[in-house]
Amino acid sequence: MHTSIVIVIGCALLALSVLIGHLTGGSSTAMATGALAFVPIWFIGAGINLWIEVSKAGYTVQEEAPIFLLVFAVPAVAATIVWWKLKAGV
Repeated sequence: MHTSIVIVIGCALLALSVLIGHLTGGSSTAMATGALAFVPIWFIGAGINLWIEVSKAGYTVQEEAPIFLLVFAVPAVAATIVWWKLKAGV
Protein backbone atom coordinates (compact mmCIF):
# COMPACT_ATOMS: atom_id res chain seq x y z
CA MET A 1 0.00 0.00 0.00
CA HIS A 2 2.84 2.37 0.86
CA THR A 3 4.45 1.75 -2.52
CA SER A 4 1.23 2.63 -4.33
CA ILE A 5 0.88 5.84 -2.37
CA VAL A 6 4.45 6.89 -3.17
CA ILE A 7 3.92 6.16 -6.88
CA VAL A 8 0.72 8.26 -6.86
CA ILE A 9 2.66 11.07 -5.16
CA GLY A 10 5.26 10.80 -7.92
CA CYS A 11 2.60 11.05 -10.61
CA ALA A 12 1.06 14.05 -8.86
CA LEU A 13 4.49 15.70 -8.70
CA LEU A 14 4.86 15.03 -12.43
CA ALA A 15 1.53 16.74 -13.09
CA LEU A 16 2.63 19.67 -10.95
CA SER A 17 5.90 19.93 -12.89
CA VAL A 18 4.05 20.01 -16.20
CA LEU A 19 1.60 22.57 -14.79
CA ILE A 20 4.48 24.79 -13.68
CA GLY A 21 5.90 24.52 -17.19
CA HIS A 22 2.52 25.55 -18.57
CA LEU A 23 2.21 28.50 -16.18
CA THR A 24 5.74 29.77 -16.82
CA GLY A 25 5.92 29.34 -20.58
CA GLY A 26 2.57 28.21 -21.80
CA SER A 27 4.01 26.31 -24.76
CA SER A 28 4.30 22.58 -25.18
CA THR A 29 8.09 23.00 -25.08
CA ALA A 30 7.88 24.57 -21.61
CA MET A 31 5.61 21.77 -20.41
CA ALA A 32 7.98 19.19 -21.90
CA THR A 33 10.84 20.84 -20.03
CA GLY A 34 8.79 20.57 -16.83
CA ALA A 35 8.31 16.84 -17.42
CA LEU A 36 12.03 16.41 -18.10
CA ALA A 37 13.00 18.42 -15.00
CA PHE A 38 10.78 16.13 -12.92
CA VAL A 39 12.99 13.04 -13.46
CA PRO A 40 16.03 14.08 -11.34
CA ILE A 41 13.75 15.58 -8.71
CA TRP A 42 11.85 12.30 -8.50
CA PHE A 43 15.10 10.31 -8.33
CA ILE A 44 15.97 12.26 -5.19
CA GLY A 45 12.44 11.76 -3.82
CA ALA A 46 12.56 8.01 -4.45
CA GLY A 47 16.00 7.92 -2.83
CA ILE A 48 14.61 9.64 0.25
CA ASN A 49 11.84 7.04 0.36
CA LEU A 50 14.50 4.30 0.14
CA TRP A 51 16.47 5.88 2.97
CA ILE A 52 13.36 6.13 5.17
CA GLU A 53 12.42 2.50 4.53
CA VAL A 54 15.94 1.31 5.33
CA SER A 55 16.60 3.50 8.36
CA LYS A 56 13.16 3.68 9.97
CA ALA A 57 11.23 0.60 8.81
CA GLY A 58 14.15 -1.78 9.23
CA TYR A 59 14.38 -3.14 5.69
CA THR A 60 17.76 -3.83 4.13
CA VAL A 61 18.93 -2.03 1.01
CA GLN A 62 18.88 -5.37 -0.77
CA GLU A 63 15.20 -5.87 0.16
CA GLU A 64 14.24 -2.31 -0.70
CA ALA A 65 16.18 -1.90 -3.99
CA PRO A 66 13.50 -3.50 -6.22
CA ILE A 67 10.85 -1.32 -4.59
CA PHE A 68 13.04 1.74 -5.20
CA LEU A 69 13.30 0.82 -8.87
CA LEU A 70 9.53 0.42 -9.15
CA VAL A 71 8.80 3.64 -7.25
CA PHE A 72 11.25 5.56 -9.43
CA ALA A 73 10.51 3.89 -12.77
CA VAL A 74 6.72 4.22 -12.98
CA PRO A 75 6.59 8.04 -12.71
CA ALA A 76 9.88 8.43 -14.63
CA VAL A 77 8.54 6.40 -17.56
CA ALA A 78 5.33 8.43 -17.43
CA ALA A 79 7.43 11.62 -17.50
CA THR A 80 9.38 10.33 -20.48
CA ILE A 81 6.16 9.58 -22.36
CA VAL A 82 4.74 13.02 -21.51
CA TRP A 83 8.00 14.67 -22.60
CA TRP A 84 8.02 12.72 -25.87
CA LYS A 85 4.37 13.53 -26.64
CA LEU A 86 4.78 17.23 -25.83
CA LYS A 87 8.06 17.49 -27.71
CA ALA A 88 6.44 15.91 -30.77
CA GLY A 89 3.53 18.33 -30.50
CA VAL A 90 0.92 15.58 -30.20
